[in-house]
Amino acid sequence: MPMSATHSIPTVLQVEHDARGVVTLTLNDPARFNALGADMLAALQQALDAIARDDGVRVVVLAATGKAFCAGHNLKDMAAHPELAWYQTLFAQCSKVMLSIQRLPVPVIAKVQGMATAAGCQLVAQCDLAVAVPQATFATSGIHYGLFCATPSVPLVRNVPIKQAMEMLLTGDFIDAATALRQGLLNRVVPAEALDAEVEKLVASILDKPRTAIAMGKALVYQQRELGVDAAYQLAGQTMAVNMMDDAAQEGARAFAEKRPPAWKQHSSGH
Repeated sequence: MPMSATHSIPTVLQVEHDARGVVTLTLNDPARFNALGADMLAALQQALDAIARDDGVRVVVLAATGKAFCAGHNLKDMAAHPELAWYQTLFAQCSKVMLSIQRLPVPVIAKVQGMATAAGCQLVAQCDLAVAVPQATFATSGIHYGLFCATPSVPLVRNVPIKQAMEMLLTGDFIDAATALRQGLLNRVVPAEALDAEVEKLVASILDKPRTAIAMGKALVYQQRELGVDAAYQLAGQTMAVNMMDDAAQEGARAFAEKRPPAWKQHSSGH
């Protein structure tokens, strides 16, 4: 089913859906550095849920307006609600958004034009791919305010070697985009004027592949990462066997044998 009209999404999040099946979600609260307050998290969850139901979506780009990509949770709001239940609800809401990104059957690309701190850094780490400008900076800065960035540590330690992740978590210090690239938090760093084009290169490459294979592969990568090596190979082998039964994979194998480009159907589903 197609996505619902974008006017139902609160204005803190802009949603654009192009004819190719590329959905761009733009964090649009620059005055608060696109903080992940309850309203922003609710808007993101609503958009991600709609994308998950829409078989026409192929790629998601997560972008932001203003100087910051995302400054994480709003500490002013948090200070105004000194209640355990309020904090538990906020962090559960945020974790649900992060897991929704991982569980989407399509790749999510972070397009980082500025600072990403705490849960904002978490958001970058949670995306499948990330492209940033040289001016972008990254920190798990909660420790400066007495709050260890526990939830941001979950995807961070799955992106960055543990010693580097611990340094970020324990010091709260910023790393620059070049360091983030070197340590594995980013895929590319490009000048601001090339950011759109670089993201588009990744988008175009993904659009050129069958949706079913991408969906099965994304799910497999994140599942096998949490398993021991024997179980990981078992799951991966089963995934490849099922993937090969898909029409697109059969066409790909025939095309390889016949030394011609594959002719994919628009939306291969395997059904």
